[in-house]
Amino acid sequence: MYTYTKKLPIFASVDVLVVGSGSAGSTAAIAAARLARRRLPQSRVMLLERYGFLGGTSTAVLDTFYGFFTPGAQPKKIVSGVADDLIDELRRIDSVIERPNTFGAGTGITYNPEFLKIAWERLALEAGVEILLHSFVTDVILEGDRIAGVIVDGKSGLGAIQARCIIDATGDADVAARCDVPFERAGEISPAQTLTTTFRLANVDVRRATSMPRKEFIERMEHAAESGQYDLPRREGSIHITPIASVMATIMTRVSVSDPTDTFDMTSAEIQGRSQALEYERFLRDMIPGYEHAHIVAFSTQIGVRESRRIYGEYRLTREDVLDARKFEDSVGLCGAPIEDHHTGRDTRWSYLPEGEAVSIPYRSLVPQKAEGLLVAGRCFSATHDAHASVRSMAQCMAMGQAAGIAAALSLDQHTTPRALPYARLRDALLAAGATLEIQRTVHV
Repeated sequence: MYTYTKKLPIFASVDVLVVGSGSAGSTAAIAAARLARRRLPQSRVMLLERYGFLGGTSTAVLDTFYGFFTPGAQPKKIVSGVADDLIDELRRIDSVIERPNTFGAGTGITYNPEFLKIAWERLALEAGVEILLHSFVTDVILEGDRIAGVIVDGKSGLGAIQARCIIDATGDADVAARCDVPFERAGEISPAQTLTTTFRLANVDVRRATSMPRKEFIERMEHAAESGQYDLPRREGSIHITPIASVMATIMTRVSVSDPTDTFDMTSAEIQGRSQALEYERFLRDMIPGYEHAHIVAFSTQIGVRESRRIYGEYRLTREDVLDARKFEDSVGLCGAPIEDHHTGRDTRWSYLPEGEAVSIPYRSLVPQKAEGLLVAGRCFSATHDAHASVRSMAQCMAMGQAAGIAAALSLDQHTTPRALPYARLRDALLAAGATLEIQRTVHV
């Protein structure tokens, strides 16, 4: 880690810095900027992103938001606020599709990821967020146990960005790890989830492709793999419609690596993922009606990582918390998604919450141990392997991001730290921003 030195150019000095612009990070920056504009009008909120566009997994890997609704016969909407504004902006640009999840995990909201890039930008710029793309955090600046900034690299070279409060929304806890925050690396205690390269297919006869019952689809995939003519590590997976005519999107490939934060492992994973995608395309063309003339038109910008580092926070969400749909007094969001474990075998393991229920996400799971001025949001939050496999859905990442962004801005306004911020003040600010903190029950009279 760096000791601050004036020899390094200072690119910016901001009040809130969000590192990583995925569903958690973009939402955090928007929420922080909106609150800061009202309470700290001269403040600066910056969003740092390594790619040339915002969105992270939501634009680089997937095309569907999961977790907005509880599963079951009577779904309840449990994520709102900035997330609603994003969906509204998407609808202004293009159509979105609400569709049931294949595995009974609740209604998904499918969109065109190219348009989502624009929607994220519009909301961020409208809120007053300063966006800095093509910038990668390489280290942190510490003053005792407080993080005071980050070292970034990019087209402008190495430089420092100073910040009063930082939100780590990198997914991999890159900032927190460099602050020596305690964390669990995926695979250390429980087997790590696998990675997936997604791909989109054009020239699909959608009517014929979607007419085959799922059971038969799985049987054909199993038969193809057992024949030895196709190398298909995963024997199920999903393929779904998109807002674009004759285009279908997949979540099929399965890649296992030792460490998703290791450059060499990730290089191997990217190569494996694209190779597998070609094999699944060949299977679909040969074996499934409607795909005879289909061709891959896009791979995910990067392979999709489900888990890597998970910090140890002031509270650690557990499997029991999730399956019991536990309610916490410091709730900042809700999750009704099942535990979805993409292990190294042929299938995926699912464990469901009670019908219509949701676990609340405690604010303490966003507050890292042993570091001041730092919050996390998104899939690097404090949870066990199993709990993480439920609460990592993108809608929940948005809920965590909204909470972290508001907490960061609010702590500066209240002249305190995120750790010491009174929950009652955070709760009131979240509710004022439209967040959902508990399931609305129907009262019969």
